[in-house]
Amino acid sequence: MADNNIQPWPRNKNIRPSVDSNDTIQRSPRSSGGFTTDKDIGSRRPPRHHQSVDSVDSTSSLYSIDSRRSKPPPPGTYHVQLPKEQIYRVPPPENAHRYEYLSRQKHNRSACRRCCCYSLATLLVLLLLAGLVVGVFLLVCRPHKPRFSVSGVSVAGVNLASPSPISPVFKIKVRCKNVNGKLGLVYEKGSAVEIFHEGIKLGDGEFAAFEQLAENVTVTVTKLRGSRIQLKSLSRKELKDSEKTGKVRFDLRVKAPIRFRVGVVTTWTMGVTVDCKITVNKLTSSATVITEDCVTQDISLL
Repeated sequence: MADNNIQPWPRNKNIRPSVDSNDTIQRSPRSSGGFTTDKDIGSRRPPRHHQSVDSVDSTSSLYSIDSRRSKPPPPGTYHVQLPKEQIYRVPPPENAHRYEYLSRQKHNRSACRRCCCYSLATLLVLLLLAGLVVGVFLLVCRPHKPRFSVSGVSVAGVNLASPSPISPVFKIKVRCKNVNGKLGLVYEKGSAVEIFHEGIKLGDGEFAAFEQLAENVTVTVTKLRGSRIQLKSLSRKELKDSEKTGKVRFDLRVKAPIRFRVGVVTTWTMGVTVDCKITVNKLTSSATVITEDCVTQDISLL
C-alpha cells in the first residue's frame, strides 16, 4: 500500500521528470505519468532473458538454408565451377590403345636390340676363332706364295700396215711352281688375265683352273683375245718401231683365287696377283720371249 504522506508532484506542463539513460529501473506500466512507486520497486521481478537479434537472425538463416536445400533445383542447364586441383581427368579410350601400341613397340625394340647384341657377340666370337685358326695355320704350315714365269708367247691378228682396228689373239705359256713342301695348291675358276702395251689393253682371258701338288711345276696355256681395238697413229708407230728393233714389250697381269690343301683339309679361298713384264722379238705366232720378269704379290687372306 502506498504511503499517505507522499505529496503529489506538482503538475506542470513545462516541467518533465529527468530520466538517466544509465538507470536500470524500468517503468512500471501501472504507474501514472511515467513515475515509479515503492510498490512497483518492491514488486520488481528479475528481467527476463530475451533472445538476441543475432541469434534470431542466425536461426532464421539456418531455417532458410534448410528450406533451400530441401527444395530440388529447377530443371535446366547448370555450369559448375570447381578448382583445378580437384578435377580428376579420365583419359579417353584411344589413349589406352596408344599405350598398348607403344608398350608393344618398346617390347619389340628391346627384343630386336637383344637379338642384335647376341648376333654381334656371336660374330666377335667367330672372328676370334677364325683369327686363332689363321694364326695356327701360319705358324704350323708356313705357306709360301707360288712363283710364275712366262715361257712362250704367240701373237696373231695384228696388222700394223692397215689403219683399221685390230683383233689380236695371244697364247701365253705360264709356268707355275709350288714351292711349299707340305701344302698343295688349288687354282679355282674365276681368275682374270690381261695383257697391255704402253697402258693400252690388247686382250683378256681366264687363267686355267687346276690342282697342284706340293713342290710341283705346272705349265698352262692361256688364250687372250681383243676385239676391234682402234690404235692411235702414235701407238701404231711405236709398235712398228719396236718390232723393227726386235723388242716389243708387254705387261701381263694375272689374278687368280687359290686354296691351300693339307691332306684332305682345304683352307678358305685366297687371292694371288702376279705382274709380269715380257719382251718378244716380233708380233707373229713364232715369236720368241727375249726377257720376262714376273713378281707375285703377297697373298690376300680374305
